[in-house]
Amino acid sequence: MTNKIFPCLWFDSEAKTAAVYYCSIFKYSKIVSENAMVVIFELNKTKFMALNGGSQYKFSSANSYVITCDTQEEIDHYWEKLGAEGVYSKCGWLQDKFGVSWQIVPSILSKLMNDPKKAPKVINTFMQMTKFEIEKLINF
Repeated sequence: MTNKIFPCLWFDSEAKTAAVYYCSIFKYSKIVSENAMVVIFELNKTKFMALNGGSQYKFSSANSYVITCDTQEEIDHYWEKLGAEGVYSKCGWLQDKFGVSWQIVPSILSKLMNDPKKAPKVINTFMQMTKFEIEKLINF
């Protein structure tokens, strides 16, 4: 038996608008199906559900979606597109215009964090950043 697990994003009434918006940002994305209450979509081949559930629940930073990026250009793309009309925070975190939290992280970060000599400097450096800057992290 294979269990498919994917996130459901609860919106007041913006499920379709949000799904179209996200699909415009991610390269390999599409709307899979939709009805008045639910939109199923894929972002970079990862399945999501957007639900028009009403206003009783709101998004919080307790749940976020991590996007690992190989280049500064990718970081810049997601940072600018997802952050537009949203709120930027420290260490690569942002909330988009719908209130969904995202972490835009360089893929090299885990390698740098696993180097005991570099890790303290890397942590100190990225704790001062809003958007990650790869060059500043790798120049130690």
